[in-house]
Amino acid sequence: MILIDNILLEEEITETSFSCDLDKCKGACCTFPGKYGAPLKDEEIDLINNNLESAKKFLSEKSIDYIDRHGFYEGNKGDYSTVCIDKKDCVFVFYKNSVAKCALEKAYFNGESNFRKPISCHLFPIRINNTGRKYLYFQNIPECKPALKKGKSEKIELVNFSREALIRAYGEDWYNKISEYSSKNGKPKSFSFISGGLNETVS
Repeated sequence: MILIDNILLEEEITETSFSCDLDKCKGACCTFPGKYGAPLKDEEIDLINNNLESAKKFLSEKSIDYIDRHGFYEGNKGDYSTVCIDKKDCVFVFYKNSVAKCALEKAYFNGESNFRKPISCHLFPIRINNTGRKYLYFQNIPECKPALKKGKSEKIELVNFSREALIRAYGEDWYNKISEYSSKNGKPKSFSFISGGLNETVS
């Protein structure tokens, strides 16, 4: 673990090469099977509500109908998340060329919204552990294997790839400190995945 100012994080974040490869993963992080979607901060509920109509322009009729009937979030104060359709796609997913995209982010980049997307989505694959002492960690999943390969081949560190999200979450001064730490102390990291019963290693 590393402590930078008052933020605790696992060293894997500073040791990993990473760059999303949407052509390979197809936006898998937006379509994980499961009951819950993206974690939401309490204040993000109102931010999404204020920009909901702009995001709806890019959603399917099925998604719009689901939001109108069920809302876009569930949970309780301090533990909200987006809802999923059929326990898979986040309710804000739309598809372009078979790649899952975020309607909130699409509206933002079109200049129709002032909210990009939940910070948990922006930070991914960096996640925030909220059980016990809060800390940041790298979520190592098989769907991101192409991103590890691309990051290594293009020499893109996870800290650099996540620059905008980390600055948004913790400020530019903090980001500069973790970036400096990563450049001085980071080292290549190897990961193993189980595929068809065999171990495949990205290093």
